[in-house]
Amino acid sequence: MTEIEDGTADGIIAPNLDRFARTLVVQEAILAQIWKHGGRAFTSDSGEVHPDDPDDPMRTAMHQMMGVFAQLERSMIAARLRHGRREKAEQGGYAYGAPPYGWRAHQKELAEEEAEQAGRARARQLRDEDELSFREIAAVLEAEGIRPKRGDRWHPETVRRMLANPTDKPPTLYPRQRTS
Repeated sequence: MTEIEDGTADGIIAPNLDRFARTLVVQEAILAQIWKHGGRAFTSDSGEVHPDDPDDPMRTAMHQMMGVFAQLERSMIAARLRHGRREKAEQGGYAYGAPPYGWRAHQKELAEEEAEQAGRARARQLRDEDELSFREIAAVLEAEGIRPKRGDRWHPETVRRMLANPTDKPPTLYPRQRTS
């Protein structure tokens, strides 16, 4: 897009229209920007996506319908994944992606990670007994050589999320869906 805007590229090519976006609104916004800057959009499965033409509403309708079906497909995939995770959680399995700090995946279930459980306990102690802020807890964990699961440093938000689960057990219920 930047190269079309600055004139160093004439257009964009993608395997199909849903590679531009999987939601109709975003697809149409991208196409509008391409055309606004004099660029052209191509897909390898159907050729050039021509700019909207008030004298040819069918042209607009066709690429919008392709966008609607791409958005539907995306929503159907997400629904299947949610359903599968819900089913797995209802059967007692862990269905949440990467295991949280203090846990590791073992034979499709979660098992405690001893060193990380010690880190969780230390962070909880610093919060409950010493009433330290998340930022202060992060600094103490680093100073004591307690490493986060990912990355080199503790961040206050990582500490907050870790301490959000007051029990020593991983979540067992399917997480609530966002309504926005």
